[in-house]
Amino acid sequence: MDLGSALGAALVCGLFGLAILIVLWPGQRQGAHLLAKWGLPRATPEQVGVAVRYLRRRRFWYPWLFVGLPLIPGASRLADSSGLGTIVAVLLLGGLIAEVLAQRPTPGSRREAVLAPRGVLDFAPLWAIIATGLPAVAAAVHLAVLGEWVRFAVTLASAAVACGVVLLAVRRPATGDPDVDLALRCRSAHVALGLATATCAVTARPGATLPSFLAFVGTLAAFLAIASPPRKLPATAAAK
Repeated sequence: MDLGSALGAALVCGLFGLAILIVLWPGQRQGAHLLAKWGLPRATPEQVGVAVRYLRRRRFWYPWLFVGLPLIPGASRLADSSGLGTIVAVLLLGGLIAEVLAQRPTPGSRREAVLAPRGVLDFAPLWAIIATGLPAVAAAVHLAVLGEWVRFAVTLASAAVACGVVLLAVRRPATGDPDVDLALRCRSAHVALGLATATCAVTARPGATLPSFLAFVGTLAAFLAIASPPRKLPATAAAK
């Protein structure tokens, strides 16, 4: 992709990211809906305020990431003739990167001990980790055989970033009310793993064969299942 095409793609993606920011800029209603979806249907105004800040930290980065990602050398390897591939890839990668950038601790926050120490599996169940890892390995092997090294690197990087977000969800300092904090940590872990799984489906680009198409559909189904709230949240997050 030459400089002109890269700038054009960056402009289109940047406008798309700005539209997402405007349309999805969260308020109190969105914060309450998020908490209800993740186990806190009767959240207080203070709890809703924490959820709103959580969402705004992520949405803020979208326009900047949408402008910058298409300018990375080799980004054209993720594109297709319609430009839809670029937007989808940037949407998924931008969501992952925004999740990492939003993980900075709130000023004055500190880690607090809990009676029951929590690990990775408290925020991301084993089945979700496996459902993310298997498509990532399969896509990486497939792309390595094809010699698609840019997409190979993106696949591995996406899986690594998702693992990093899960670890940060376990280790980062507490933010606000313990119930909200745990619910939002679970949400971050699930969404990051789901985005990584969807990225594998996009970067692998299934061929015209039926098995490839079925693998693509299965990976997208795994994304929807992983990114959805689990039936059971950590006890403190689901207590109310």
